[in-house]
Parts: sequence; C-alpha cells; structure tokens
Amino acid sequence: MVRFDLLLHLRLDLLEIIGRNAMRKIDVVIKAVLHRRPGRELRLRPDLQNRCREYVRRGMPQPLDVSHRGALLQIFAFVRHGSERFLDFARNDKELCRVRRVSQSLILILLVGPAGCHGANAPVADFAAERQRMVMEQLMPRGIHEERVLAAMAKVPREEFVAQDSRAASYTDQPLPIGYGQTISQPFIVAFMTEQLRLAPGDRVLEIGTGSGYQAAILAELVAEVYSIEIIEPLAKTAEATLERLGYKNVHVKAGDGYKGWPEHAPFDAVTVTCAPDHVPRPLVDQLKEGGRMIIPVGGFGDQELYLLEKKNGQLEQRAVLPVRFVPMAGEAMKRN
Repeated sequence: MVRFDLLLHLRLDLLEIIGRNAMRKIDVVIKAVLHRRPGRELRLRPDLQNRCREYVRRGMPQPLDVSHRGALLQIFAFVRHGSERFLDFARNDKELCRVRRVSQSLILILLVGPAGCHGANAPVADFAAERQRMVMEQLMPRGIHEERVLAAMAKVPREEFVAQDSRAASYTDQPLPIGYGQTISQPFIVAFMTEQLRLAPGDRVLEIGTGSGYQAAILAELVAEVYSIEIIEPLAKTAEATLERLGYKNVHVKAGDGYKGWPEHAPFDAVTVTCAPDHVPRPLVDQLKEGGRMIIPVGGFGDQELYLLEKKNGQLEQRAVLPVRFVPMAGEAMKRN
C-alpha cells in the first residue's frame, strides 16, 4: 500500500513539500536512496533490495507506509542538498519528464519493484502500535475493562495468526479468513468472550474451535492450561506450530470433534466455544466444573446469540449476552440438527 493518500488529501506534491521544508518539521532521516542501473532503469540501492522491513517514526502519530513489492520504504525524505540533486536528476531523465508531477514519478518508481523481492513478505504496519490502538479504540470504548484481558490483547501478536495476505488487516475491527471456510474473530469478540469467563491465573480452560490459535494464545496469557480442539486437522497442525513457535507451552491442541469435549482432562474451570451449534452440547456441560462458566454461540447462521452459562448445583444458569455470527459447529453437532 502506497500511503500517498495524505499528500493527495492535502493537495500537496513532493515539490511543494520540499519547498515548504515540511520534512524538517517531522524530522525524518533518509532511509533509502535510488540507484540507476546501466539500462537506465530505476532500482533501489543494491544493499537495500533485501531489506524488507524498515520503520521510520519520529514525532509522527502514524508512519507513512510505502510498500515496494517486498522492500518496505516507510518514508521518502530529502535533505536540503539532496533535494536539488534529485530535481536535477528528474529533469534530465526522459522517462520521468513525461510525468508532470514529481509525486507521480515517485509512485511510478515505487510500483516498479526489484525482481528479487516479493510483496507477500512486506510488512505494512507497525503492528505493536496497531495493537495498542486496537485496545484503545476498539475494546475500551465498548466496555472491555478487565486489566488482564486488555494486557493480553495488547501483547499477543494477532498478525501471526492470520493469513499472509491479510496481515495488513490484522487489527481491523472485523473477522478475517484463515482458510477452509473458517475465520478468526474480530478482536472485540475475542476480548468480550474472554472477559465474560472471569478467568483466574490457576484455571484450566477448554476451547472448542482452535482455528488459527489466536484465542488460545489470549487464554494462555491468563490461565494455567488451555486445551483446544479443532475439527479441521490442517488448521489444528498449523495452530499448534504457531503457538509452539511463539512459546506458548501451556496450550495443548488436538484435532478432533469439539462436540465431545476432552474428557481425559476434565473437569474444566471454563469452556469457550468459537463455533455455533444449534444447542449446547451435553458433553461440554458435563465436563464443566461446578461453579464454572461457559461462553458459547447458539443458533443457525444469521440468527445466533452468544450465551453465558454458569454451572450451579449441577444446573445451568444461562443468559444471552450478545447477538453474533459464527461459523457452524461441524461433526456430531451437524448430525444432531
């Protein structure tokens, strides 16, 4: 993504910016230079062609992201002497002279990337900052206030649990596809469901529907042990590998039918379900500890409610807490419809 939208919004091109010394105001250091190859092509300087991540941020609320087909250029900045040299270069180049505005020339240069660097590997955001904004702008204003939950949401790298081509949207307020017809829930839903369980550090939690492993990672920051079941085996293996790579040793993943729970490790202090059956599975109720809580979406697609259940004296107290839309629970749940 080439972030020249700010320039367009202000109706400024780079000539005008240089003329007004705006670059000095934001105190940006030059991080990339252009290199002319023998065939008169414009390329990145050779030693920068494989540098696929560079963050330049000083006194700015948000960096200007410029993706160069895999080599990320955060800022094109020119110091006083360098700007004159560049303008002379632009005037002398026949190809660039066809473009009226210098800003358009730069966009053209940025879109012609080096053949050895692939766009799929280019980061497009400062993910740590994105996480903080997500907490401040998506979670807290909607009533998520439990400090441990907010801390977990601000720590776990959501971008590691989404598809490569969705990384730029990791912290947007929406679910994202993770393959096999499944999705990773939007951050607010993950935080809301987690907060409703009122988890304690020593708890053992059963999760039905591992997906990419993001919810399991959030839970792992809050409790002693997480047991997570995913019915789609490739997703289970990928999630397990991701969680292991990120150092979550207290998460146990298996491929299987979540409707049946994980009786070998029952009872659980809490159960969270991230796929929707049309009724609450009895095995999950049986595996919930006395006094334990379960959060589960129930209903057909397009008509689901998120229910909070609490087990008291062997009976379930339940209440609907939020209308939601989850993928259906597969396996045994489908047979019982």
